[in-house]
Amino acid sequence: MLRAFGALALCFAFATNAHAQPADPLLLAAASRAKNLEFPAKPSRLWFFSTPEMALYKPDGSGPFPALVLHHQCGGLGGGQDRWQNLSILEWAKRAVARGYVALVIDSLGPRGVTTVCMRSEGGVNFPRGVRDALQAAEHLRRFDFVAQDRIAIAGYSWGAMIAALASGQRWGTALGSGSRFAAAVSFYPGCLPLLEDGRAYDVVSADINRPLLVLMGERDNETPPGECVPILEAAKMAGAPVIWHVYPEATHCWDCVSLDGNSKVDFRGNRVVYRYDKDITADSARRMFEFLETVMAARP
Repeated sequence: MLRAFGALALCFAFATNAHAQPADPLLLAAASRAKNLEFPAKPSRLWFFSTPEMALYKPDGSGPFPALVLHHQCGGLGGGQDRWQNLSILEWAKRAVARGYVALVIDSLGPRGVTTVCMRSEGGVNFPRGVRDALQAAEHLRRFDFVAQDRIAIAGYSWGAMIAALASGQRWGTALGSGSRFAAAVSFYPGCLPLLEDGRAYDVVSADINRPLLVLMGERDNETPPGECVPILEAAKMAGAPVIWHVYPEATHCWDCVSLDGNSKVDFRGNRVVYRYDKDITADSARRMFEFLETVMAARP
């Protein structure tokens, strides 16, 4: 265990030295392999017939309201030939608006003609592109008078959870963003394996995280096992990163995915995984998320 933490410390020391360097040209080049997204110019109505799509939703009133960028799993928002729809993201938007948040649902796949990035990057949609999408979404939100400029957070799910964690770090956030970044982030069932991009390895969770980050995981998740994340989170916290986490003993991957309950597939590592939607865990994870956000993004006097 001490040897493992020593190895992590060396990785973190290397990463910390790199943070003092100018913008990372390789990350910038990787993020430029797909075109920028065109975000919604005005809010849409959330109602019974709403479907998952890139959209902006807001509570009634003039605000300013805190805002939440919602970033999907590796399958995007759905709607392809199989007619699957990512209803869970739509439900998260409804929860956010009900709690007094502006919600911006982004779609990193559909506008680029990509249906999935579950096995590999496709159509220029890679992790650097996803982080840039998220940071550009935050800048887009700052254009609206009804958004509190300094109270914009991100919630990401699986692939999007890794985006949220990466955007919380100084290295990726500074290299790929041009504004104030996010005030906080929440990652639902992320993967913590090192990412390979242009021949270099990057940590999803690292000691350079300087935005409050909540990570929620499921003990029965064999697609992105919490056992790969918790030791890294512990090391990052010991190094001063503002990270907290919780592991649900009975939760699988994608516990909030109501439209994927019972879905069975072979993941990128060749594991057979089964998703189980859990209403109670979903409700509790929503409670934890909003309590966290309301604590770390308390309204300024």
